Amino acid sequence: MEQKATPPNEPVGNDPARGLAPRNLGVKVGILIAVSVMVAVAFVGYVLYARGTFENFQRLTLVAENVEGVTVGMDLTYAGFPIGRVRHLSLGEDGKARIHIRVPESEARWLRATSVFVMEVSLVGGARIRAYTGDLEAPPLPDGAERPVLRGDANAEIPLMIATVRQALQNVENMTARDSSLQQSIDHAKAVTARMAGKYGVLGGVLGSEDNARKIIASIDRANALLANLGGVSLKLDAVLAKADQRLYGSGGIADETQKAVAQANTMLSEVRDRLKAVDAILADAQAVGASAKTAAANVAGASADLGALRAEVEASLRKVTSLIEEINRKWPFERDTKIKLP
Repeated sequence: MEQKATPPNEPVGNDPARGLAPRNLGVKVGILIAVSVMVAVAFVGYVLYARGTFENFQRLTLVAENVEGVTVGMDLTYAGFPIGRVRHLSLGEDGKARIHIRVPESEARWLRATSVFVMEVSLVGGARIRAYTGDLEAPPLPDGAERPVLRGDANAEIPLMIATVRQALQNVENMTARDSSLQQSIDHAKAVTARMAGKYGVLGGVLGSEDNARKIIASIDRANALLANLGGVSLKLDAVLAKADQRLYGSGGIADETQKAVAQANTMLSEVRDRLKAVDAILADAQAVGASAKTAAANVAGASADLGALRAEVEASLRKVTSLIEEINRKWPFERDTKIKLP
């Protein structure tokens, strides 16, 4: 029995699903591929834009002694924000390393001609490059500028720190040694404290021994006794001064008697003054008598007699004044003997 041949465009078997192909399958696949490509291109463009590929940049070169810890792609930070990135490293003809940094123009406004660049190398982690600008009003940093970078390497300071710590430990050991000045001061302080704990307390500690403290206390006691004696003497002196005041200025005292004697002396001096006035009158009469020759003899004789009597009265008055002055000198308690006694 012969079988009938199956046409090539007909599905094999009796499954109807194999014979139903989706319509416009190629168009849909093309649209999907186009959308995927567009998304990929947009993503790549966004990444490039985000990384600043299409932005204008300013070049900056930092010169350092060495660039240990610095890698390509490291950020240049200002106030903690990245404003630039290291593009590559090079070694100059002078033997110094150069760090080439690219800074976007939008971030270049933070860099000025007075900016300072510091490369910090910590104990753990890589290096960090930082920019410090104190005056934002200064002229802007030009494109392609070359600036030195200060290096703060904590690893380089470790040997110095170890040497400093070793020196400090040596100083502490010298201070705590048995024959050190500090130990001697402590021994002296103990000795002073022990003396202060004795009978005379702080006084014994300050003076060095109890004997010295005992002498000081005895001196103070004698001074107190002397002050008490001086107090008694002062009371006696006050009494003596009171008596002297009574003697000098009291009723019937020396001052009172002196005033009386002075009054008597004034009276006597008044009498002497009157006698002298009489003498002046007699002398005037004698001059008038000299003008007349006839009556001159009689007037001169009378005047001579009057002058003799007046002289006797004046001498008597002077003797009274002299005796009164001697009496005053005798009664006055502060009179000094001015006579010179010859041997």
